[in-house]
Amino acid sequence: MSLAPRAVLVHRITEYEELVAHHGTHGQAAFFLSSRGRSIEEVAERHRRTRRALAEVTSAVPLTWRQARVERSDLDRFLFAPEDVVVVVGQDGLVANVAKYLDGQPVVGIDTDPGRNPGVLVRHRPEQAAVLLASVVATGVDELTMVEAVADDTQRLVALNEIYLGTAGHQTARYRLGLENDGGVVEAQASSGVLVGTGTGATGWLRSLWQERGTRLPLPSPTEDRLLWFVREAWPSPATGTSLVAGELTASAALTLTVESDRLIAFGDGIETDALELTWGQTVRVGACARRLRLVG
Repeated sequence: MSLAPRAVLVHRITEYEELVAHHGTHGQAAFFLSSRGRSIEEVAERHRRTRRALAEVTSAVPLTWRQARVERSDLDRFLFAPEDVVVVVGQDGLVANVAKYLDGQPVVGIDTDPGRNPGVLVRHRPEQAAVLLASVVATGVDELTMVEAVADDTQRLVALNEIYLGTAGHQTARYRLGLENDGGVVEAQASSGVLVGTGTGATGWLRSLWQERGTRLPLPSPTEDRLLWFVREAWPSPATGTSLVAGELTASAALTLTVESDRLIAFGDGIETDALELTWGQTVRVGACARRLRLVG
């Protein structure tokens, strides 16, 4: 007998909860903000909207389904199952946070703060949850391209928006950069790091680099099997070059980086606490991931 679907509600603690946890009480948090010319009411109202959205989505889960709830900080310890339907209640970034832990499960993004969030990934309102969950199998999904980094010691990192390779403090990173199947051409570089991004990431960090460079390379769409990469602030010297600083990767192509520093890291979607640790001489390969994020449209 197949298991009934399980709705997994993914959320994060609110700014209000973080403030109260830090200062001890609502009153102390309110005093802290007022001393800086801010009112706690704005933060508290966003907290109330988030809680109302969570309650509404919870009540919309079909009665025959199982339920689970997981906070963002616990994602790396939560075991997702094949029959799960993942409901992200929050901001666009929360979808990116959960994407690396999934393997084909459909994701429904619920926007708790319309007008404040771009709504690129959290595309739906809480009141739409009942209809979406009732028809999630028949509802169309977008297969969003993801990016992965695989080190020569089998360490692996997957991200929805982008992967950054460089130093933990964003200082000068030294490495050798090359493109697979490009005749073995590599270049020694000293830079602020390398960014490889997807079409989903083209609304964030990747786009800022793209605009800064004024490149003629078109930004990929979220479902396109194409990535863009940029080297940040490459430094020319007698030992390091700047000829390989931007490009695109098709589905079968990859960028390779060989470490020539004591320690470099690779992290995805801005989460530095979940990073690959790379040491001198190690090589890491970055390209499109075979897995896709299945986002309900």
